[in-house]
Amino acid sequence: MTGIRLTAPAPGWAIDADVVVVGSGVAGLTAALRCAAAGLDTVVVTKARLDDGSTRWAQGGIAAALGEGDTPEQHLDDTLVAGAGLCDEEAVRTLVTEGPDAVRRLIGTGAHFDTTDSGDIALTREGGHHRRRIAHAGGDATGAEISRALVGAVREAALHTIENALVLDLLTDAEGRTAGVSLHVMGEGQHDGVGAVRAPSVVLATGGMGQVFSATTNPSVSTGDGVALALRAGAEVSDLEFVQFHPTVLFLGADSEGQQPLVSEAVRGEGAHLVDGDGVRFMVGQHELAELAPRDIVAKGITRRMHEKGAEHMYLDARHFGARMWEQRFPTILAACRAHGIDPVTEPIPVAPAAHYASGGVRTDLRGRTTVPGLYACGEVACTGVHGANRLASNSLLEGLVFAERIAADIAEARPPRTEPADAPGDAGAPVPLLSPEARTAIQRTMSRGAGVLRSADSLATAADELEALHREAAADADGSKAVVPGVDAWEVTNLLLVSRVLVAAAREREETRGCHWREDRPDRDDAHGRRHLVVRIAPDRTPVVHRTETAAFPPVRPSD
Repeated sequence: MTGIRLTAPAPGWAIDADVVVVGSGVAGLTAALRCAAAGLDTVVVTKARLDDGSTRWAQGGIAAALGEGDTPEQHLDDTLVAGAGLCDEEAVRTLVTEGPDAVRRLIGTGAHFDTTDSGDIALTREGGHHRRRIAHAGGDATGAEISRALVGAVREAALHTIENALVLDLLTDAEGRTAGVSLHVMGEGQHDGVGAVRAPSVVLATGGMGQVFSATTNPSVSTGDGVALALRAGAEVSDLEFVQFHPTVLFLGADSEGQQPLVSEAVRGEGAHLVDGDGVRFMVGQHELAELAPRDIVAKGITRRMHEKGAEHMYLDARHFGARMWEQRFPTILAACRAHGIDPVTEPIPVAPAAHYASGGVRTDLRGRTTVPGLYACGEVACTGVHGANRLASNSLLEGLVFAERIAADIAEARPPRTEPADAPGDAGAPVPLLSPEARTAIQRTMSRGAGVLRSADSLATAADELEALHREAAADADGSKAVVPGVDAWEVTNLLLVSRVLVAAAREREETRGCHWREDRPDRDDAHGRRHLVVRIAPDRTPVVHRTETAAFPPVRPSD
């Protein structure tokens, strides 16, 4: 344990449970429903409303070997290729083998997927997949349908939920085992202010950290809170340098910041073409799958062409779809484009890469256990080893489903006893000096310039220096009259800084180009030294400590494993 905690008031209220699940996307709600079904007293904590997480923004779908002629083995092969030599094959085999039944159980929960005229699940294709295996709903509103079904099931089961709550830190007992979380409820509902949920099992399902960059497809709540909490608690994170930049995000201008509209890969899966300003298809000849190559390859192809042409964006041309297909298959994307003055039916869509998905996260085993006893992680916040250096399209929702079910089974089997937290947050440990909320923009611009799609030793060194300056400034202000008052904005930006520092530390250590980590100064893949994971923890002085594994396999999460 590090003893590091956010500066925050001591909890003014507390509730007890067997399990607390932090997050309300596909991973969190699946874990909560399965835990509750096993008779465990389960509490769901979510930062906004139950349906405001990243899951509802997922457009393309969920990948699983459901179609005729498709097999888990073929799904495994495509996933391993996309992961660029860093996937944990056992984790991937678990995903693709258990995935089809997990999707069927999701349908049993109430999710409705699009079907063919014969009543079979309609399947499409996305980048990196050699077969049509992407199940979708509402054309391009898969995440919204999954979220609707799971939220409905949670409400029907009358689970205890705490909405509008930012999780702060992990509580631990005298033995260093998980004893719950501290959190701050933002002025609504039964609880208010800083409190605690005391539970021997904590499941982190907090989603991504896309808000460390200026432009991202992630919602505003994706500030890396789960990764930051885990680091402060002494957990290990891995592969954080592998941030996937989605190739086709609606370009709204060079100065656009915050959440940007996504143009799903499924649009390319249905036959849209990437073209430059002259109408030339530049991905043809770069990869056997052209526009449907793995996302890192397409993002690099777009970025290279932008540099060659001196352009700020490229185009996605799907005019040949016609109005009816756009309206029936991609109504959400069509509406988003038209809201910004672009009609895909009659003109190409301007697109550019933007931060999309964290392939790395809190390191877990195949049961979702982290290196801290009693702390679990699943979904985008976790690093199960499934994604390697680059996530295969539409594997994320499936990963959330499969590993959430595994976590619930492990907790139900173990049923650890409730214990008392050893101390109260705000009273002990080493409180982290808070950053001013105004530092958020500075962090995002630093990360976009220095650790975005294109990286180099120089850009990363500059980013590290700028982040370290913010870190030192916060420490200096904490001892004087400029100390920042604790609050949601300050806690979020402090989490962003910690996650950014760790990401940059790992990116500097990986001196090669692999998957979605693209080093301009090291353009080649180095399998002799690079087929290793970078595992990071935080020292008591809050310095990132990076460790390179000896092989491509993850070490056990605990010595006894």
